Amino acid sequence: MSDFAPAPVSERTKHEALERDGRTRVLELLRRHGWNATSFQVLERGFAYWFDPAADACVAYVDTGSAWVAAGAPIGPETDVTGSAQRFIVAARMARRRAVFFAVEDRFLRENDVVASMPIGEQPSWDPRTWPSLVERERRLREQLRRARSKGVVVRALSSAEMLGDHGTARDEVEGLVARWLGGRKMPPMGFVVDVQLFDFVEERRCFVAEHAGRIIGLLVAIPVYQREGGGWFFEDLLRERAAPNGTAELLIDAAMRAVGAEGSGWVTLGLAPLAGAVEPWMRFLSACSAVLYDFDGVRRFKAKLRPSEWSAIHLAWPREASGNRALVDALAAFTMRPHGGRERASFLGFGLETLAHAPALGVRVLALCLVPWTLAIALAPTERYFPSRTVQLLWVGWDVLLAIGLLALSMRWREALARGLAIATSVDAILTVVEVVADGAQRARHVLDAMVLAVACTGPLLGTALLWGALARRIRRADGR
Repeated sequence: MSDFAPAPVSERTKHEALERDGRTRVLELLRRHGWNATSFQVLERGFAYWFDPAADACVAYVDTGSAWVAAGAPIGPETDVTGSAQRFIVAARMARRRAVFFAVEDRFLRENDVVASMPIGEQPSWDPRTWPSLVERERRLREQLRRARSKGVVVRALSSAEMLGDHGTARDEVEGLVARWLGGRKMPPMGFVVDVQLFDFVEERRCFVAEHAGRIIGLLVAIPVYQREGGGWFFEDLLRERAAPNGTAELLIDAAMRAVGAEGSGWVTLGLAPLAGAVEPWMRFLSACSAVLYDFDGVRRFKAKLRPSEWSAIHLAWPREASGNRALVDALAAFTMRPHGGRERASFLGFGLETLAHAPALGVRVLALCLVPWTLAIALAPTERYFPSRTVQLLWVGWDVLLAIGLLALSMRWREALARGLAIATSVDAILTVVEVVADGAQRARHVLDAMVLAVACTGPLLGTALLWGALARRIRRADGR
């Protein structure tokens, strides 16, 4: 055997090589057929690809474990998109998966009897060639641009070389901005089509940065939509520092619009405004209830004030014989994808726990609301069954009323001193509750229901304690820049 025999290739290396080859093949398809706003996003890591054996087409999807959730419509000739979708559905079924198409546009649904659909939001679009005249007409937009410029904000295009540079270059600043932006959001980072991945296929992207006093404070990354009018663009990532001057985002958009418009592009979108437009009434209710985590209405208002030339509906689609409700759950699961054992795995529980860590105000509000019926139950519970005396029972009622008031106040406006005081109070509550259950309550329990009540009594304060101390620790880490 030769001393110079090549080292064995690891399975991981083989997988990475196959992934590169697959993404290169998809890029070629995108250049020929990429029309969906989401089309270029499918080159990001985490997607799998099904290549249609009967057409020059593919479908990019994530496997949640129970469904193949596609990002947009099949990438292929418009004349055979329906056929590709049907064959993808069959392939998913053979793999014992449901098929779902997320963020498809009206073109996919026209004369398509294979799928059913529901609107999930609207997508605005502009003709960037007319952007300068739009700015001239819109006084409020001009004022926002003036404010940012008057504060010394300057926007410039960032070259591919700068984005791919070594440490100590603009790339470091961009990565730091992304990390701070993600850390300041109320929700944890999500996967699927909202993951922030900036450094793959950089030469195909257009990047603009807003700088203030020589420091990057804002970023806009545009990705191509090759087959839109004159070569379209999706302004996918728009990030800025929390302390950036007013108008920074508008200044970035203005620079990008003028740049791509000057090159002859006739179509730009800022992407989906979720739950906007003619969505189901229950979706509107969901939008209102989740405002503490994500300002759906604010996203639409921001895009609307830029005066788009058109709003188009975006849909969720699924096989006609399947359930729309199940398809919606499958689509939501795609956004919760997380690494697990070397693979991506959907986990609503894990995502929910991360959300509470990112947005303690939501958890605090839930705890406060849960305390209301719990306190009433304590007040009305038979004393001899759960408490050593009526006095002890009333003391617990008073204690929980004060905790509920404090938690509600904290959920409306976070104050560190109040959060620390409540964390100490819930810690004391947890200790006293466990002591009382062990010393007295456990002896009084006679039925399974009694044991369940005592378990809830111990769990509630422990959850509140973990949530409050965790939120305080996270804010300290954020302040220290860790």
